[in-house]
Amino acid sequence: MASTSAPARHVPGFSAPAVGFKEPFAMLEACHERVQRTLALLDRLREHVRQQGADESARQAARDVLRYFDVAAPLHHEDEELHVFPLLLAQAAQEMRTLVQRLQQDHVDMVADWAAARVPLQALVQGEIEGFSESAEALFDRFAARYASHIHHEERQAYPAALHLLEPAVLGRMGQEMAHRRGAPER
Repeated sequence: MASTSAPARHVPGFSAPAVGFKEPFAMLEACHERVQRTLALLDRLREHVRQQGADESARQAARDVLRYFDVAAPLHHEDEELHVFPLLLAQAAQEMRTLVQRLQQDHVDMVADWAAARVPLQALVQGEIEGFSESAEALFDRFAARYASHIHHEERQAYPAALHLLEPAVLGRMGQEMAHRRGAPER
Protein backbone atom coordinates (compact mmCIF):
# COMPACT_ATOMS: atom_id res chain seq x y z
CA MET A 1 0.00 0.00 0.00
CA ALA A 2 1.50 3.34 -0.97
CA SER A 3 1.44 6.25 1.42
CA THR A 4 0.40 9.73 0.41
CA SER A 5 2.46 11.28 3.20
CA ALA A 6 5.57 13.24 2.34
CA PRO A 7 8.73 11.82 3.88
CA ALA A 8 10.00 13.51 7.01
CA ARG A 9 13.48 15.03 6.94
CA HIS A 10 14.58 14.07 10.45
CA VAL A 11 12.71 12.02 12.98
CA PRO A 12 13.97 12.00 16.57
CA GLY A 13 15.24 8.59 17.59
CA PHE A 14 15.93 7.39 14.05
CA SER A 15 19.50 8.56 13.51
CA ALA A 16 20.96 5.20 14.51
CA PRO A 17 18.28 2.58 15.07
CA ALA A 18 19.37 -0.74 16.52
CA VAL A 19 17.12 -2.51 14.01
CA GLY A 20 16.41 -1.75 10.38
CA PHE A 21 13.31 -1.27 8.30
CA LYS A 22 13.90 -4.69 6.73
CA GLU A 23 12.45 -5.96 10.02
CA PRO A 24 9.39 -3.72 10.33
CA PHE A 25 7.92 -5.36 13.43
CA ALA A 26 11.25 -5.10 15.23
CA MET A 27 11.25 -1.43 14.19
CA LEU A 28 7.71 -0.98 15.55
CA GLU A 29 8.82 -2.49 18.86
CA ALA A 30 11.91 -0.25 18.87
CA CYS A 31 9.53 2.69 18.47
CA HIS A 32 7.67 1.46 21.54
CA GLU A 33 10.97 1.45 23.44
CA ARG A 34 11.50 5.07 22.41
CA VAL A 35 7.96 5.92 23.54
CA GLN A 36 8.73 4.37 26.92
CA ARG A 37 12.05 6.23 27.18
CA THR A 38 10.35 9.51 26.30
CA LEU A 39 7.61 8.91 28.86
CA ALA A 40 10.34 8.17 31.43
CA LEU A 41 11.97 11.48 30.45
CA LEU A 42 8.60 13.17 31.03
CA ASP A 43 8.47 11.61 34.51
CA ARG A 44 11.99 12.82 35.29
CA LEU A 45 11.07 16.26 33.97
CA ARG A 46 8.05 16.41 36.25
CA GLU A 47 10.17 15.51 39.27
CA HIS A 48 12.87 17.98 38.26
CA VAL A 49 10.33 20.79 37.96
CA ARG A 50 8.90 19.93 41.39
CA GLN A 51 12.36 19.94 42.98
CA GLN A 52 14.28 22.59 41.02
CA GLY A 53 11.77 24.54 38.99
CA ALA A 54 11.62 25.35 35.31
CA ASP A 55 15.31 25.85 34.54
CA GLU A 56 17.05 25.40 31.18
CA SER A 57 17.44 21.64 31.77
CA ALA A 58 13.70 21.35 32.28
CA ARG A 59 12.97 23.40 29.16
CA GLN A 60 15.31 21.21 27.08
CA ALA A 61 13.69 18.02 28.39
CA ALA A 62 10.26 19.46 27.58
CA ARG A 63 11.48 20.28 24.04
CA ASP A 64 12.67 16.68 23.64
CA VAL A 65 9.33 15.27 24.80
CA LEU A 66 7.44 17.65 22.50
CA ARG A 67 9.62 16.77 19.51
CA TYR A 68 9.16 13.03 19.97
CA PHE A 69 5.40 13.05 20.40
CA ASP A 70 4.87 15.74 17.74
CA VAL A 71 6.99 14.05 15.05
CA ALA A 72 7.92 10.40 15.62
CA ALA A 73 4.87 9.05 17.46
CA PRO A 74 2.41 10.06 14.71
CA LEU A 75 4.55 8.26 12.12
CA HIS A 76 4.51 5.14 14.27
CA HIS A 77 0.72 5.28 14.55
CA GLU A 78 0.50 5.75 10.78
CA ASP A 79 2.61 2.61 10.29
CA GLU A 80 0.13 0.63 12.37
CA GLU A 81 -2.93 2.19 10.73
CA LEU A 82 -1.60 1.41 7.25
CA HIS A 83 0.09 -1.96 7.70
CA VAL A 84 -1.04 -3.76 10.85
CA PHE A 85 -4.63 -2.88 11.64
CA PRO A 86 -6.23 -3.29 8.16
CA LEU A 87 -4.75 -6.77 7.81
CA LEU A 88 -6.10 -7.85 11.18
CA LEU A 89 -9.51 -6.31 10.56
CA ALA A 90 -9.76 -8.15 7.25
CA GLN A 91 -8.36 -11.55 8.19
CA ALA A 92 -8.30 -12.11 11.95
CA ALA A 93 -10.89 -13.66 14.25
CA GLN A 94 -13.57 -11.49 15.84
CA GLU A 95 -11.75 -11.24 19.18
CA MET A 96 -8.71 -9.77 17.42
CA ARG A 97 -10.87 -7.42 15.33
CA THR A 98 -12.42 -6.13 18.56
CA LEU A 99 -8.95 -5.55 20.01
CA VAL A 100 -7.86 -3.71 16.85
CA GLN A 101 -10.90 -1.45 17.02
CA ARG A 102 -9.91 -0.60 20.60
CA LEU A 103 -6.32 0.07 19.51
CA GLN A 104 -7.60 2.35 16.75
CA GLN A 105 -9.70 4.23 19.31
CA ASP A 106 -6.60 4.48 21.49
CA HIS A 107 -4.86 6.29 18.63
CA VAL A 108 -7.72 8.79 18.45
CA ASP A 109 -7.67 9.24 22.22
CA MET A 110 -3.87 9.58 22.26
CA VAL A 111 -4.07 12.42 19.75
CA ALA A 112 -6.57 14.21 22.00
CA ASP A 113 -4.56 13.43 25.15
CA TRP A 114 -1.38 14.71 23.52
CA ALA A 115 -3.06 17.89 22.27
CA ALA A 116 -3.96 18.65 25.89
CA ALA A 117 -0.70 17.40 27.46
CA ARG A 118 1.54 19.37 25.11
CA VAL A 119 0.03 22.71 26.21
CA PRO A 120 1.73 22.83 29.64
CA LEU A 121 4.96 21.48 28.15
CA GLN A 122 4.97 24.22 25.53
CA ALA A 123 4.16 26.79 28.22
CA LEU A 124 7.15 25.56 30.22
CA VAL A 125 9.43 25.81 27.17
CA GLN A 126 8.24 29.37 26.52
CA GLY A 127 8.75 30.41 30.15
CA GLU A 128 5.05 30.99 30.75
CA ILE A 129 4.87 28.64 33.75
CA GLU A 130 7.27 27.64 36.51
CA GLY A 131 5.60 24.35 37.42
CA PHE A 132 2.87 21.95 36.38
CA SER A 133 -0.65 22.22 37.76
CA GLU A 134 -2.52 19.25 39.22
CA SER A 135 -4.60 19.09 36.04
CA ALA A 136 -1.42 18.98 33.90
CA GLU A 137 -0.02 16.22 36.10
CA ALA A 138 -3.28 14.27 35.64
CA LEU A 139 -3.05 14.74 31.85
CA PHE A 140 0.50 13.38 31.85
CA ASP A 141 -0.56 10.39 33.96
CA ARG A 142 -3.49 9.57 31.66
CA PHE A 143 -1.33 9.91 28.55
CA ALA A 144 1.36 7.59 29.94
CA ALA A 145 -1.13 5.01 31.23
CA ARG A 146 -2.93 4.83 27.89
CA TYR A 147 0.38 4.28 26.08
CA ALA A 148 1.45 1.55 28.50
CA SER A 149 -1.75 -0.44 27.99
CA HIS A 150 -1.70 0.16 24.24
CA ILE A 151 1.88 -1.05 23.84
CA HIS A 152 1.17 -4.13 25.95
CA HIS A 153 -1.73 -5.23 23.71
CA GLU A 154 0.06 -4.46 20.47
CA GLU A 155 3.23 -6.35 21.32
CA ARG A 156 1.58 -9.36 22.93
CA GLN A 157 -1.44 -9.77 20.67
CA ALA A 158 -1.73 -7.58 17.57
CA TYR A 159 1.84 -7.73 16.27
CA PRO A 160 2.23 -11.52 16.56
CA ALA A 161 -1.14 -12.04 14.86
CA ALA A 162 -0.28 -9.67 12.00
CA LEU A 163 3.19 -11.12 11.55
CA HIS A 164 1.65 -14.58 11.25
CA LEU A 165 -0.63 -13.35 8.44
CA LEU A 166 1.91 -11.35 6.42
CA GLU A 167 3.67 -12.76 3.37
CA PRO A 168 7.43 -12.04 3.21
CA ALA A 169 7.04 -9.78 0.14
CA VAL A 170 4.36 -7.72 1.89
CA LEU A 171 6.56 -7.49 4.97
CA GLY A 172 9.39 -6.15 2.78
CA ARG A 173 7.14 -3.50 1.21
CA MET A 174 5.94 -2.53 4.68
CA GLY A 175 9.52 -1.82 5.76
CA GLN A 176 10.24 0.13 2.57
CA GLU A 177 7.16 2.31 3.06
CA MET A 178 8.01 2.92 6.72
CA ALA A 179 11.53 4.04 5.74
CA HIS A 180 10.20 6.25 2.94
CA ARG A 181 7.78 8.07 5.25
CA ARG A 182 10.73 8.95 7.47
CA GLY A 183 13.12 9.83 4.67
CA ALA A 184 15.40 7.11 6.05
CA PRO A 185 17.55 4.56 4.21
CA GLU A 186 16.12 1.03 4.17
CA ARG A 187 18.64 -0.68 6.44
